[in-house]
Amino acid sequence: MEGNLLSKRDTVTSLLIIGVLFFIFGFVSWINAILIPYFKIACELTHFQSYLVALAFYISYLLISVPSSYLLKRTGFKKGMMIALWVMAAGAFMFVPAALSRTYGLFLTGLFLLGTGLAIMQTAANPYITILGAKERAAQRISIMGICNKGAGILAPLIFAAVILRSSDATLFQQIPGMAPVEKAAALDELIRRVIIPYTVVGSVLFVLGIMVRYSPLPEINTEAESGTVAQANLGKTSIFQFPHLVLGAIAIFLHVGTQIVAIDTIINYAGSMGIQLLEAKVFPSYTLAATITGYLIGIVCIPRFFSQATALKICTTLGLVLSVLILFAKGPVTILGHKADISIWFLVLLGLANSLVWAGIWPLALDGLGRFTKLGASLMIMGLCGNAIMPLVYGYFADVFNVRVAYGILIPCYAYLIFYAIRGHRLRNW
Repeated sequence: MEGNLLSKRDTVTSLLIIGVLFFIFGFVSWINAILIPYFKIACELTHFQSYLVALAFYISYLLISVPSSYLLKRTGFKKGMMIALWVMAAGAFMFVPAALSRTYGLFLTGLFLLGTGLAIMQTAANPYITILGAKERAAQRISIMGICNKGAGILAPLIFAAVILRSSDATLFQQIPGMAPVEKAAALDELIRRVIIPYTVVGSVLFVLGIMVRYSPLPEINTEAESGTVAQANLGKTSIFQFPHLVLGAIAIFLHVGTQIVAIDTIINYAGSMGIQLLEAKVFPSYTLAATITGYLIGIVCIPRFFSQATALKICTTLGLVLSVLILFAKGPVTILGHKADISIWFLVLLGLANSLVWAGIWPLALDGLGRFTKLGASLMIMGLCGNAIMPLVYGYFADVFNVRVAYGILIPCYAYLIFYAIRGHRLRNW
C-alpha cells in the first residue's frame, strides 16, 4: 500500500503506533546519558573508556543498517519490527549477568544488541514517517515523532536515576577512591547490581511490544513503486551512490547525531568539572532535551505554514555554530534554575534547540526522489547514526588530552558542514 493511498484513519493509527515506537527509541537511547557517568564510577573507567558506552550502542547502526534493509524487504515492516524489539530485549537481559559479574565487556555487548535492534527499527520507522503523507509536511511529522523520542529522553535519565541512585551516594562516590580493595569491590558490586531490576523490566516490556507490533493494524507501505516523474529521473541508475544529495545527507546525519549526542551525553561530566555532583547534574540532559522539544513544537506550528523545512535547517545549523563558539569562549558564573555553574553549560543546553529541526530537515531532503532506492537509501542514512558512536570518543579523547571544555571545539566543523548541506548540498543531483 502506498502512503498517499492510506485513509486518514489509517494514517492517524499508523502515526500513533510509530509514535509509541519513537518513545521506546528515546527511552532506551537517552538512558546512556546517565549510564556513562554511572559506569565510569562503578567500573572505574577513564573518560575515553566510559564513552565506549556510546560506541557499543551506536556502532551497530554502521554494521546493521544495510542488512536491515534486506531483512525488511524479506519480512515486511511489521515482522521486521518484531524481530528488532526482540533483539533489543535480549540486549536488556544481557545486563543481568553483566551486573552480577561487574563485567564492562558484557554491558557493552548488551548495549550493542540494544543498538542492533534499534538500527532495524530506525531503518523501518524513519522512511515510514517520511512517506506517510504529504512530502512538504514530512518535517512536521518527524517533529511529532521527535517529541515522543525526546519526551522519553527527558524521563529516562530521571526515572533511571530515581531507581538506581540514593541520597547517600554523593558521600559514597567521594569515599570510594580511598577505600581498601575488598571494601571498594563490595561497594562497587552493590552499586552496579542496581541496574538488574530496571533492565529486566525493560527487556520484558520490549519482548511484549514485539508481539503487539506484529499483530497491530500498522499497514505495509510499498516503497518499490515509482511515479512517472521519479521513474524518469532514476532511469538507468543502479546505485544509491548515484544520488549526491543522499550521500551528502548521510554525512550530514553522521555529523548531526554526533553533535547531538555530544551535547547530551557529555553534559553531566561537564557539570562535574564545575563541581556539580552527579545527583544534581543528572537533570542537565533533560534540560537539553526540553530545549529540543521546544524546537519541535516550533517546527510543528511553523512548517510549512511560515517557512519551509529547508529554511528551518539553515536557521538551526547556523544557531548551532554560534552556540558552539559561545561554549568555547563565553565565561562567568551564573545561577539559573537553582544551579550555580559557568554560563557555557547553558549554551550547551541550548544546543538542544539548535539540533531540534536538523534531523527533520535532512531526512526528507535526502530521500527526495529516490523511488525504488528508498529502503536502501534509508539504510545508508541510518548508517550515519554511527556518528553517535564515534563523536563521543573523539570528544573523550580531546577531553583527556586537553580538557572537557576545549574538546567542544569538535562541534564547529560539524556545524559548518551542516550549513553547507542546508544551503547547497541537498540541491545536488549529479556529482
